Amino acid sequence: MSVYAINKIMLSRETLEKIEKEAKKYFVGASGCHDWSHVERVLKLALRIGKAEKADLDVVKVASLLHDISRRDEMKTRGSFCHAQAGAIQAIKILAKYKFAPDFVWNVLHCIRAHRFRDRENMPKTLEAKVLFDADKLDSIGAVGLARAFLFAGGPGSGNLYTGNEKNLGRLNKDFSFSKEDSAVLEYEFKLKKIKDRVLTNTGRKMATARDQFMAEFFQHFWQEVEGKK
Repeated sequence: MSVYAINKIMLSRETLEKIEKEAKKYFVGASGCHDWSHVERVLKLALRIGKAEKADLDVVKVASLLHDISRRDEMKTRGSFCHAQAGAIQAIKILAKYKFAPDFVWNVLHCIRAHRFRDRENMPKTLEAKVLFDADKLDSIGAVGLARAFLFAGGPGSGNLYTGNEKNLGRLNKDFSFSKEDSAVLEYEFKLKKIKDRVLTNTGRKMATARDQFMAEFFQHFWQEVEGKK
């Protein structure tokens, strides 16, 4: 029997519920743009993509539940550390309570470390990591993604609706999160409009195309309203 077969037996509904309950503790008082509802959406997306791509769904489930457990603290410190790397360290403590095989744990931790868009040094290597990466990115684009971007900019970000300089700044190789220049419009120019080209799975690409089109149409209308043309 393979180690993955063993893991599938060990990852019972009870075990998954215990992991979910522990993960939820890390989201108490979290910002609405990265609260538990984000985790729930990522899990749904990851399962949809994972099933289509024939990924190991046990790894996908656990990694999805734990991928952002350090996000709240990262935001409180205004991005002073990487939540993906810190989250993997926290996840080790949680996973150690269960008798998962080493390669299962390694894959879950790799998924967590590699899910961040801006981290080019820790790119997803396993299918499961690619699935989580795509699910997390899909939740940052489309209608929900734009709502989250505006929510973030109005909270720990700058509070700007727009500055008019977003397209120029969006071309720079710099992260403007938590800075006075930040806005949801800048997030679109700097990151969100590029996500469809970074998605890794075939299933994810199809979903990203539709969400990207929605955002493009939204901002076309947005700037027309700013100029009083609509």
